[in-house]
Amino acid sequence: MNEFNEYVRDYFSEAGDIVIKSMMGGYLVYFNGKLVGDICGDELFLKRTPTSDRLLADSDLRYPYEESKTLMHVFDSFDDKCLIQELLEGMYAELPEKKTKKAK
Repeated sequence: MNEFNEYVRDYFSEAGDIVIKSMMGGYLVYFNGKLVGDICGDELFLKRTPTSDRLLADSDLRYPYEESKTLMHVFDSFDDKCLIQELLEGMYAELPEKKTKKAK
């Protein structure tokens, strides 16, 4: 795991459990078990929810990787702990529960 991933984990872990998993050349970011964003290179992209759209209205919206179909917020306000807390709690409440795999 690279230095930027550790940086994200350090800042976001004050809000709750952060897990970063390697996936297809990038990394997926989970907050308390729910997928909230991607790390591509040295940038953090967060999913769009009503909370992230409201709190990150001034952030850039971009695709995290080539051929992505999901426009996401580019997050760079790591010094604002109150924003991170409010953002992650709001996103967590708005994102769907993790789907359980059906037994074969």
